[in-house]
Order: sequence, then structure tokens, then C-alpha cells
Amino acid sequence: MKAVTIAICTYNYERYLADAIDSALAQDYPATQVLVVDDGSTDRSRAIIEGYGSRIRAVFKPNGGQVSAYNRALEEVDTEYLILLDADDLLYPTAVTEVMRCFSSGDYAKVQFRLDVISQDGAGMGVTVPHSDAPKDCGSLLRAGWLYPSPPASGNAYKKSALCKIFPMPETTEGRYGADFFAIYGVALVGQVASISFPLGAYRVHNSAPEDVSFANSEKTNKAPKAYTARWNILRHVANNRLNVQLPPSFHDFSHEKAIFCSEVYGAPLSDRWRWFAFESRDYLHSILANPFWGPVKKIGTLGLSCLCLVPYAPLSNYVVRFISNPLARRGSAAP
Repeated sequence: MKAVTIAICTYNYERYLADAIDSALAQDYPATQVLVVDDGSTDRSRAIIEGYGSRIRAVFKPNGGQVSAYNRALEEVDTEYLILLDADDLLYPTAVTEVMRCFSSGDYAKVQFRLDVISQDGAGMGVTVPHSDAPKDCGSLLRAGWLYPSPPASGNAYKKSALCKIFPMPETTEGRYGADFFAIYGVALVGQVASISFPLGAYRVHNSAPEDVSFANSEKTNKAPKAYTARWNILRHVANNRLNVQLPPSFHDFSHEKAIFCSEVYGAPLSDRWRWFAFESRDYLHSILANPFWGPVKKIGTLGLSCLCLVPYAPLSNYVVRFISNPLARRGSAAP
């Protein structure tokens, strides 16, 4: 039986850390190891980690950011297969078993699976991510600039040998975070990606509700576009230097473009909304109409909804933006 490591990188997540570790220890796959990398936490995380004794392997390091923690985790992992579990997320007991069954069915660099969305308190929210599966050959689309549908960090299992062709990533002031971006997309340049179409874990969303415009934990809506652009440029540099792969200067991704759409349109006067659609919406519309992962119905539906932001009724426009950007807003909510 091939061994698997669940590596949990954590920083000041004492409230959720024990649940994440418990979910890793509860796997029904016997050859599962658990590694916790604490990135200089200043809360009670160390005491929680040490309370597990020899059931887990622990590394305590000075704070360096998520990229630094991922780099250290990959140094410590001594198995060919691993899952990088966020400290506030959970894995279901069959996750490793299902992942390894998928790995055994083909030559994959990564196996991804869907995650149920849970609230800060752990309640199910009736939403799963991502909404569509990725094609096996994500690398070709990535070379053309398209970011493929992927779950957040905790919904991905990797071959270490594939990840180590991308990592370690540079640890710079600008590149402290976004390690999951580099892992998720970088590994697709190395090998094929397989998708499991049912949830094998839970993704915790903090301070998000149907009435919110955003659906993310790491960056605010107005900061996410700049962060993604910076990470793409770092990935381009690494891909060129280590893999001799030339990625285009810019990328296409609906999640990225809808963050820009939200920041420009949500709460904006009618004149500003019209101006944005007339002069600045080209990339947003391209990410819908040319999207290689969507069918015609989804493209037409998203385009039609987006155009409703041009009506002279601000409550409807704001509702539409929330509906497009936040999956929780699509769950049983009524239009104004």
C-alpha cells in the first residue's frame, strides 16, 4: 500500500486546528501520515499540536508566510503522495482512499475533488466548490493562458515528484502568500489532472453570507485581482526557468475577472456601470464567451445576468452582482 501524507500548514488557527488534525487522523486509508507545519503561531496552536504526541509529526518554524510553509512541508514530506490541508478545513474519512483509487487509474500529477462549503461554525451551507470538473490536459489550456476550474487548496492531492518541479517557490516580500495558486496551476504544467466529482472534504468560509458580494477568505474583492496578477507573473518566471515553459504575459479566468467586475460595478452609479461595460469590460466578457470549460447555456445565462447591471435600478444591479460572485446568494434567495 502506497503511503500518503496529509500536510497541514497553520498560522494562528487554534480555533479550527484540532478539527483539521482530527479529520486527517480519521482517514480510513491505513497508510496515512499526518504532518503539521506551524508557521510561527502566537496563539495556542503549539500546545494543541503537541497534545497529539507521536500520532502526528510536527515542525515549528519562524513565521514566513504560506509560501515558506509550503516549501518547508515539501522538505519534510517523505511520501510520494500528499494532500495540503488548510488548518481551517476538513477531510472526510474516505478522502485518501478515493484519491488513491483515482491515482491508481492513470498517470496523474494531481487529483482534485469537490469540497462542501461550511460556515465559520462548521454548518453546511448547501454549496460545493468547484462547480465544474477540470479536463485531464489542463496544461495545454494553461499554456494558452486559461486557469482551469480547481477547488481551494484542501481539495487537491499531489504527487510530490510533480510538485517538486515547481517548488520550492521564491520567498519574497511580494510572494509570501498564494502558495496554493502555485501548486494548483504549476503542477498542471508537469502532468495530467484528474477530477473526482463528489465532495471529499469541507471548505470553511469566514464572514460570508448570501448578502455579501464576495466569496473568499484570503483577499478582499478589490485586492484579489492584483494578487492574482502578481502570482501569475511569479509562476511565469518559475515555469520558464525550471520547466522551459513559456506562459503568456496575461491569463484568462472568470473568477479573477468577476472580482474586477464586482469592484467596479457593485454599488456604482448607473453612469459608472455603463461606462465600465462600454470601455473596460472586454476581458470580463472574453472570460465568459471564450471560456473553454463552460457550455453555451452557462455562457448565455451569465452574459444575460451581467447585462442586468445596466438597468437603472440599483437594488437589482447589486443583487445580480452578488448572485454572480457569491454562490451562497444563489441558494434560495429572492430578487429585490
